[in-house]
Amino acid sequence: MSLQQIERPVVFGAGGGPNLGTETARRGGQAAGRFLSRYGVLLGFLAFWQVSSRAGWINPAVFPPIDMIVAALWKGIAGGALLDDIAISLQRSGTAFVAAVLVAIPLGLFMGQVRAVETALDPILQLFRQTSALALYPVFILLLGLGETSKIFVIFWATLFPLLLNTISGVKEVDPKLIEMARVYGASRLTVFRRVVLPGAVPSIFVGLRLSATTALLLLIASEMIGANKGVGFQVMNAQYNFQIPLMFAAIMLLAGLGLISNYLLVTLQRRLCRWSDAAI
Repeated sequence: MSLQQIERPVVFGAGGGPNLGTETARRGGQAAGRFLSRYGVLLGFLAFWQVSSRAGWINPAVFPPIDMIVAALWKGIAGGALLDDIAISLQRSGTAFVAAVLVAIPLGLFMGQVRAVETALDPILQLFRQTSALALYPVFILLLGLGETSKIFVIFWATLFPLLLNTISGVKEVDPKLIEMARVYGASRLTVFRRVVLPGAVPSIFVGLRLSATTALLLLIASEMIGANKGVGFQVMNAQYNFQIPLMFAAIMLLAGLGLISNYLLVTLQRRLCRWSDAAI
């Protein structure tokens, strides 16, 4: 026990014991301070938006007050209209994201370990990666039609490369000394992969997963603005056409919320699977 701990005075309440109310208040103040340090700027921005719109400092027809946006969001969700759009959007982006995971992770693990395969495929991957998925969207429409397939495929195309490249990078960044040590102790190639390579690559794979999840939502908006009659992205464009600006911002906030939820879920999963590594938030 340190000298400071010995000399620290104990505050007693009316009953002669430590003042629990003071300790509770101190912890509450610390929690409030942590909350404000993290979300204070965001809350200040929203408050400034609300006051500026109500006071007429900014055009309320273009930037409606926050309470009107929240009311439009609640009305859309309570009425069930936005719930259908959320389900359709999640189905599109989720299907494309799962397909990208099933293709990118095995391919990235393979390319990261076999140098000849990476050398052969890297030029064409770099070419495709630098080609915008939105620029290729008309090609996908010509090949696959204007239905669900082209929308899912353009999201799949955009989400594939961040995950693939991060998986390759994660495999290549595994410490070679660990691999060599495992081989010295007689581990087979499969054991080295399962016990050394795969665990070492998992943090980079999760970085790719988070980037791909964000990209999936971004491409979802664009794909639903072309030839769609359902979805959150469609609601954004439709509300803008009909000058329902609060509903438009409500749909935008909904998309932002879906992105935050998906990122939170992936970070939580990463922390559970990578207890030895700090998950970047």
